[in-house]
Amino acid sequence: MHQSRDILITSALPYANGPIHLGHLVEYIQTDIWARFQKMRGHNCWYVCADDAHGTPIMLRARQEGVTPEHLIARVAAEHQADFAAFHIGFDNYHSTHSPENQHYATLIYTRNRDAGHIAQRTITQAYDPVEQMFLPDRFIKGECPKCGAADQYGDNCEACGASYSPAELKNPRSAVSGAVPEQRESDHYFFKLGDFEPMLRAWTRSGSLQKEVANKLDEWFAAGLQEWDISRDAPYFGFEIPDHPGKFFYVWLDAPIGYMASFQHLCDQTPGLEFARFWGQDSTAELYHFIGKDIIYFHALFFPAMLHGAGFRTPSAIFAHGFLTVDGQKMSKSRGTFIKARTYLDHLNPEYLRYYFAAKLGANVDDIDLNLEDFAARVNADLVGKVVNIASRCAGFISKRFDGRLAAALAEPALFAEFITAGESIAAAYEKREFSRAVREIMALADRANQYIDEHAPWVVAKQTGREAELQAICSMGLNLFRVLIGYLRPILPKTAAESEAFLQIEPLTWDALATPVLDHVIAPFKPLMTRVDPQQITAMLDASKADLSATPATATAPVITNPHLERDPIAGPIDYESFAKIDLRVALIREARAVEGADKLLQLTLDLGGETRTVFAGIRAAYDPTDLEGRMTVMVANLAPRKMRFGVSEGMVLAAGPGGSELFILSPDSGAEPGMKVK
Repeated sequence: MHQSRDILITSALPYANGPIHLGHLVEYIQTDIWARFQKMRGHNCWYVCADDAHGTPIMLRARQEGVTPEHLIARVAAEHQADFAAFHIGFDNYHSTHSPENQHYATLIYTRNRDAGHIAQRTITQAYDPVEQMFLPDRFIKGECPKCGAADQYGDNCEACGASYSPAELKNPRSAVSGAVPEQRESDHYFFKLGDFEPMLRAWTRSGSLQKEVANKLDEWFAAGLQEWDISRDAPYFGFEIPDHPGKFFYVWLDAPIGYMASFQHLCDQTPGLEFARFWGQDSTAELYHFIGKDIIYFHALFFPAMLHGAGFRTPSAIFAHGFLTVDGQKMSKSRGTFIKARTYLDHLNPEYLRYYFAAKLGANVDDIDLNLEDFAARVNADLVGKVVNIASRCAGFISKRFDGRLAAALAEPALFAEFITAGESIAAAYEKREFSRAVREIMALADRANQYIDEHAPWVVAKQTGREAELQAICSMGLNLFRVLIGYLRPILPKTAAESEAFLQIEPLTWDALATPVLDHVIAPFKPLMTRVDPQQITAMLDASKADLSATPATATAPVITNPHLERDPIAGPIDYESFAKIDLRVALIREARAVEGADKLLQLTLDLGGETRTVFAGIRAAYDPTDLEGRMTVMVANLAPRKMRFGVSEGMVLAAGPGGSELFILSPDSGAEPGMKVK
């Protein structure tokens, strides 16, 4: 037996403005596996989450749909929870940031920091939409770059030349909401003095609570200086009003992480004996863990711990960041059908296939993981169907038909069984360290050993020979006991298959400690197939359905469809005549060299080969691509664009890319067989 620990686990809150997709599921599956493992070990473990339900994008989407924000977030919450349940994500509580509990803790944390002198007030100048009568976040303003003149640039930086500026500097600015010309208006805003907590944060970020690469990244922010954080927004805004400041609301990123506390408080209110302070109090000895994506480290590892500390609450025991998901080696793509919604996957494939595949790829670092669909099918078929489930199917029939379902009274090979139990220590250590891929490798090595045992003893041969009934029963009982241990080790990853296996074996839900005691002289139920093979046609159908989702998207809209707090979808521009389009000379180009541009956060300098002619092009794709990944790739460029002088050099063309911007940009690449200089027809 292991000493019981008090553990509270959270996943980042999904934004209540769109569906769950496979990229999201990396985090929830990773967290759920770890939580299920801790519960199997007998620990006092709780896993909570909630929908992130506030902010300007939700307000605007609700307005676009003609519903209240409350109606929108309720509908999306139901969709999210249905998807999570189908993927067997075992939350102990799922709540919403638009809740009385969250308003209570957001207000409490704010007022305690305010009273301690950690909140500043000052007047700022912001862009204001006179039609919508609202202040505009930087990403809701578009115009021409004041440095290079590129059109349709966001209000904070230019993705053509990499320049940073204020929205007031944009030429010909317009509101992305109404299209109106923004006005400059003053407003009082409230700021959290993050710098007050620099000594505490420096110590905390190097205390072992963060992965090494994350702590190193935070050092860059310390070196740049911790800036005050604007925690207020002006009405109209969907969120919580700041106490004593009518018309001012908490910025969504203030109350989003506080949603972890709110969800746990909601659970405490429903669970006798579960005390909030035991897990969140300043003197708490419980373990508190946050699983997040690497893109939101700044909020979770600096702002949230500082605000908690300033308000007299404990800081997290650790924050575990993970990387992003690619599909077949590339970013998820709607055009290729690899931007796959959770619901689309569920329409075609068993959710435990994906749980297993992600587990087989996940480690404790922040590296991205790839869903290679061919490897996905091969690995599930070979490991789960061909190795693990196969053990039960090879042995169960003989026990049911020859021995009325009763297992032998003793193990045929106690030493082999002991090897399987001893291996559990290493497997448990891998789970604990979030080295799921290592745990899977070790479990599958045991599965190979179990199948080897069955092959060596050939129960199908023994069954045909008279006088060997006791031997047959012993062989098959041994095989089923090895299967029971394997399914126990896989239980955090495959909860549904484990539950069905427990029903087949007619045993109580498996705990880690229970695995060491074999099941003997015990009646099992008739075996039913536990898992079927992945059919490649199912994957093809899923990809086709994802492409169909794209084709069903309206081509035009009167207002941008907000899909993310920081992004908007642009409406399609008006038509041009054919003669104007025919003047554009599109050519295939080979990227000979790609390198970052010093002093430009967004730019890469590309050396392009057009079949004997070399061009230099500056492209605003640095956030989306590592330069080394581009070298040797083919792309498509506008070859007859007039050269443009930039402060980094002369750009002699334009590379074609699509996407909302930032890390979500995708360069156009021709099919194999294209050659540099080839004209695009």
